[in-house]
Amino acid sequence: MRCSVSGGGTGGHVYPALAVARALRDAQPDLELSYIGGVRGLERRLVAGEGLPFYQLVVRSLRSVGADRHLVGDPLRLAASVPQAWWLLGRLRPAAIFTTGGYLALPLVTAARARGIPTLLWEGNVIPGRANAAVARLATRIAVSFPPTLARFPGRSFVSGTPIRSFAGVDRDRARASFGVTPDDRLLLVFGGSQAVARITAALDGAIERLIADWRVLHLTGEGGLAAGEALRQRLPEPIRDRYQPIPFLTDRMADALVAADLVIGRAGSSTCAEIAAVGVASILVPYPHAGAHQAANAAWLADQGAARVVNDEALDGDRLVAEASALRDDASRVAMGAAARRLGRPDAARVLADELLAMAARRPLPSQAGGPA
Repeated sequence: MRCSVSGGGTGGHVYPALAVARALRDAQPDLELSYIGGVRGLERRLVAGEGLPFYQLVVRSLRSVGADRHLVGDPLRLAASVPQAWWLLGRLRPAAIFTTGGYLALPLVTAARARGIPTLLWEGNVIPGRANAAVARLATRIAVSFPPTLARFPGRSFVSGTPIRSFAGVDRDRARASFGVTPDDRLLLVFGGSQAVARITAALDGAIERLIADWRVLHLTGEGGLAAGEALRQRLPEPIRDRYQPIPFLTDRMADALVAADLVIGRAGSSTCAEIAAVGVASILVPYPHAGAHQAANAAWLADQGAARVVNDEALDGDRLVAEASALRDDASRVAMGAAARRLGRPDAARVLADELLAMAARRPLPSQAGGPA
């Protein structure tokens, strides 16, 4: 049997697609699996280490913000990608396709529908983006991360959760020791998803001396923010400098960092929300203010369940960061918030999606419909 997985642009699309790809191979080792990406996004680099055949459409999976020459070029690339996807699917002949949506999914799902290939679309946000709203009209089945999203796709949707990395076998004590965290320390993990976040770095700049009195801070800066993080570290007095650690990425140790953390500060993308829920860690979420305010809706849903605190992007500065972290210095408050987050977690989402896709490919009854229509 052959299947294809697709996702492009940012890590928020690519990492979930790769999580499903791993679950598919675990469920059916003899499955012939391929990955379909686009131009400009992170997918080619991230897929390279997975041993998957990679095919690229000419559509740009990561679009520019604002008006530029691509305002004309993008529609042309999109139009050209439809016959390209038609030809590619005729060559690959997948029995089913999983896609994490976005602009890249438009030509792919269009071509798949024309060829009669079933498609499973995953929507990771509470409020679907415009591209996914369009793709959903053509997709066979739609999986969503948040229960409120079901109302957007009546009749063909089910709640899967967000496919994330595995935390199985990660020991908290060993993970904390690997980052130099002592039993008496509280670890504050700061990150912004797959992109550097200048707003969070600026807030840290105004707060770090006060924060490290109570917290050991592990800051994932991204490549673009490392220089600022290193400069901030050098500004600290030598005796306490090691309490702030800026690191560009923790690709292979991110699971360790999340399990080791006592508190997380970050954006509110679907993967971040899913991972803090799976681990059961307290968090302060700073939603990305653009892209249709999707992250604001994600963060608000967690906050309404008592599973996170939310700070608007424009309100975050050094003083606010210190105040929010101080409010969660109490162990009991963090434990309660972490427990609320864990109740929302769906750590088996990748397996759920893999099982659904394999059933679609084999034309078997769908697991998501076992209890009746979604």
